[in-house]
Amino acid sequence: MLHNGIYEQVINKALDRELATTDKISQTAPVDAAEAAKVLAKYVAAVVEKGLENVQDNGGDVNSQVEMVNRIVSTIIAETSEGTFDELSVAERAEQLLALLDRQNSMLALDEKAEIIRPVTSIAQSSLFTGAVHEPQMYTELKKEIVTSDRIDMLVSFIKWSGLRLIMDELTAVTQRGGMLRIVTTSYMGATDVKAIEELRQLPNTQIKVSYDTKRTRLHAKTYMFYRDTGFTTAYVGSSNLSNAAMSSGLEWNVKVTKSDLPETIDKIAATFESYWNSNEFEYYDEGQKERLARALKAEKYFDSNNAEAYTLDILPYSYQQEILDKLDAERSVRGYTRNLVVAATGTGKTVISALDYKRFRRQNPGKPCRLLFVAHREEILRQSLYTFRAVLKDANFGEMFVGTFRPESIDNLFISIQTFNSQD
Repeated sequence: MLHNGIYEQVINKALDRELATTDKISQTAPVDAAEAAKVLAKYVAAVVEKGLENVQDNGGDVNSQVEMVNRIVSTIIAETSEGTFDELSVAERAEQLLALLDRQNSMLALDEKAEIIRPVTSIAQSSLFTGAVHEPQMYTELKKEIVTSDRIDMLVSFIKWSGLRLIMDELTAVTQRGGMLRIVTTSYMGATDVKAIEELRQLPNTQIKVSYDTKRTRLHAKTYMFYRDTGFTTAYVGSSNLSNAAMSSGLEWNVKVTKSDLPETIDKIAATFESYWNSNEFEYYDEGQKERLARALKAEKYFDSNNAEAYTLDILPYSYQQEILDKLDAERSVRGYTRNLVVAATGTGKTVISALDYKRFRRQNPGKPCRLLFVAHREEILRQSLYTFRAVLKDANFGEMFVGTFRPESIDNLFISIQTFNSQD
């Protein structure tokens, strides 16, 4: 029975009969001539798969299924009069080629049992990694993808040494035997480890490009591409950056795409990587860039605090913000109330109001500590708030964060998460 909704399905006889008897409105279109081979081949593949399953269900073995496939090939030969299709008949022994290597000086990696290493998941059929317990861990599969590749491209927002070290031996082995490694990454959020980039830089046949412009570009893509001269290229596209948690224990989703069943997707991934690689946005990283990268990462962690422009402009309140500031001043100076609450809608600039109020408080209390405790429930809010206070006070060194991996040297002006606050004595 047909359900209401959208379709993209070849109309076979059964479907045509059902459409003829329904009183529902249907929308159809001719099979596109340019796409006909692909569309019909996909349909035939599904039909053949069902047919082969039927042979198996009725007691037929693999040889019986091979015979059926070869009869289909014979039909194609008869229809096209192209004898070359005969070469595509399945050999009678019904086997798959899994590897090919020279008897001496093989470039393929072997394990401790002298068996050829290969990924656990298929290199001819796309699949999904969800971090489930029954699936191989992302990094264990990447290790096997790496050592069986001839060329590797990686596109990741950030690279942590904790994640890189999981696959570093394999990357070293591939590049030392002549494999090319290209990496595109950024200084976004200051999350990348300089040590990781430096370790990669020292590998042979390795090129790295970095984007330092995190205000204009937000690279969130995570892609690992493994090119093979055999044609069985694979790519992992998803949520895993190069960090230990993302590679081993995080709830990360990654799709493994294979050129064998999704060639257009692989081609698009490759083309997009090339466009990034050739963009002026990403700059070659070499030994002379180490200090620049370190500065960029530090600046990102502390909200671009080395950007002088942010601290030369006066931040003035809107009229409704000034009204709130005046009321606060009156509560303190006229009524003597030193504990006050401001309630305002999202987007009205409560952080700016608090920063301007604190600026006035410091001006009214010269020579005093004027300590500040700013509490919020998310790290991103704390990051943005610290930036706002620094901009209002025109002080790039004001305040410190106490959340996640951030540990303050002083608690005089502290931006802390509610979770961290509750966990401290």
